[in-house]
Amino acid sequence: MIALTEFERLEAPGLWLPEGESQRRSVIVSVGEATLTLSDDRTDGRPLTHWSLPAVERITSEGETPARYRPAPDSSEELEIDDDLMIEAIDRIRRAIDRARPHPGRLRGAMIGLGAAAVLGLGVFWLPGALIRQAVTIVPPVTRAEIGQELLDRIKRLSGAPCDTVHGARALNTLKKRLMPGGGQIVVLTSGVALSQHLPGQIILLNRSIVEDHEDPDVLAGYVLAELVRAKDHDPLERLLQDAGLTTSLRLLTTGHIPPDILDTHAESLLTAPVEPVEDETLIAAFEAAEVHSAPYAYARDITGESVLPLIEADGVQIETTRPVLSDGDWVALQGVCGG
Repeated sequence: MIALTEFERLEAPGLWLPEGESQRRSVIVSVGEATLTLSDDRTDGRPLTHWSLPAVERITSEGETPARYRPAPDSSEELEIDDDLMIEAIDRIRRAIDRARPHPGRLRGAMIGLGAAAVLGLGVFWLPGALIRQAVTIVPPVTRAEIGQELLDRIKRLSGAPCDTVHGARALNTLKKRLMPGGGQIVVLTSGVALSQHLPGQIILLNRSIVEDHEDPDVLAGYVLAELVRAKDHDPLERLLQDAGLTTSLRLLTTGHIPPDILDTHAESLLTAPVEPVEDETLIAAFEAAEVHSAPYAYARDITGESVLPLIEADGVQIETTRPVLSDGDWVALQGVCGG
């Protein structure tokens, strides 16, 4: 994704045609790091829907005004924008994404060739696990991000729209930069995930209780760090392919896509999946690298401290240097991200 550094915040009016409806409605369109947010312009700016920028498709030709977009090639939703600045911003992002995509005859051709050679030459001897690992290894980051966003869109249909206020979103972005300097997303949901979960493309999902039920932002940071460790220990794309089976791995290798029904099933399974444990030493190392206190997170998991004693004892010993996760103002804003 490119950064629109010349804009602090970019918004414009638009006309939105929801799926299955015939009446257009006025909305406010804002550009985020990975999404277009369409908000109600008649109330308090309540978000109505989020479109994944990597999937957004322009219906009208470039240079034609007003510009019309849809969230996916098979969607009947439409968005009409007449603001030249917003149109240029969206088109710049789409061009940057297109340059980063694997193009037919280049990366995708290499993927097809590698996949075909693997299947034809070693098909008799390769185990499904080996083929999955091969797919996980060669899938480019932009494809991972697209798969993660597609899963997030499906989870939002089940759990409802993510929590999103202006000040809360700014605090989440500050937290993301603090804990995830390599990029990604932190999404707070009102329901769906029990506590936390992770998706391909470094997307971390958190239940609203994690930000609302604790007084110390180090608790929130601990849940984010634990999910990042889990994602390293067990690649979320590999987890998806293991659930989906050999055919899906072959489809990803040859086309760069995963069938929608497979994504639907996997999204539903993630909402009920148990949280995998992580090694204490690995998690302590993550706290140390991020310079975050581990004891608040430990006591949030077990108020007695009995089952999390290594995390408590490491605070101040192995984890010698710490920095505030968020300012007091950002923490208060983040605690209200779900509207109270």
